[in-house]
Amino acid sequence: MARRDLVVVGASAGGVEALQTLLQGLPADLPAAVLVVLHMPSSARSALPEILDRICRLPVQQAVDGSPLAPGTVTVAVPDRHLLVADGRVRLSRGPRENGHRPAVDVLFRSAAHAAGRRVVSVVLSGSLDDGTAGMIAVRSRGGLGVVQDPDDAMYPSMPRHALEIAGADHVVPAEKMTTLLSELLAEEVDMVEQPEPSELMDVETAMAHLDPRALNAEDRPGTPSGFGCPSCHGALFSITEGGMERFRCRVGHAWSPDALDAEQAQALEGALWMAIRGLEERAALSLRMGRRAEVRGHQISAATFRDRHDEAQQAAMVLRQLLLRGELNGEAVSDEKREA
Repeated sequence: MARRDLVVVGASAGGVEALQTLLQGLPADLPAAVLVVLHMPSSARSALPEILDRICRLPVQQAVDGSPLAPGTVTVAVPDRHLLVADGRVRLSRGPRENGHRPAVDVLFRSAAHAAGRRVVSVVLSGSLDDGTAGMIAVRSRGGLGVVQDPDDAMYPSMPRHALEIAGADHVVPAEKMTTLLSELLAEEVDMVEQPEPSELMDVETAMAHLDPRALNAEDRPGTPSGFGCPSCHGALFSITEGGMERFRCRVGHAWSPDALDAEQAQALEGALWMAIRGLEERAALSLRMGRRAEVRGHQISAATFRDRHDEAQQAAMVLRQLLLRGELNGEAVSDEKREA
């Protein structure tokens, strides 16, 4: 028998407020180490440890590679490094991004599940898209627990809602009640005798996050060819199904959930449309210039041809602009729906 002694927390948009609510109620003698990933820009310094340290009775520190996991401490991921767990220590890695993020919630959850099994409690807080779902599936596959913030309580309900619906969370509570719940869960004894072993997929994906060359250079890739391309490196994506969730990973290790892949493809499509508009407007401008020169020289047939090309390019550019405008209006409508919810 053992007690749960590792709490891993993932959040994104709206997550700072939820983290503050969760951490400010934790007792100073908490019998577990707490690891936190908040999705953040890779190039910026994170002030999250200082923000959380002001309201938390536990010491809050930035992650340092190789530092031991210590009960009664809170460790926060640093920009541009995955936060992982291995051999009772914190590890930092510049492994492949997942859902476009480094650090990524799924990477932390998966490595914690691989290292500690039933001793893990995973917590998904406010955030957009579906980050954290694959990680919670991994935690629960090894007998760990999944806790999600009540979507109605979250500023951005998408992350906890996906974790609840797909990963099948064990507990759903508002952020203000998580402290009491965690204290109860950490006080329970768990049977480690029949703990499920890590799957081969979990072994491989955890090794990829650690930049293990044997996993990254293996001939066989996890999953089956999907027919889609990776938005990060444009390599082939392989489809992986785990716990009822389909997700994708490319040859070099970039990983994508369905919602994150869709969002990234939408951004790439918008960029392609703007490039097409630029090309069409340049063609229209060139045709206008050449048509005027042809008129000055008395070349009426050439002038008419260039005018036609100008009009065609302008008309095509207008069609693309209307597509972009409709996309922006739809995006505003979705945002309004989220705010009302």
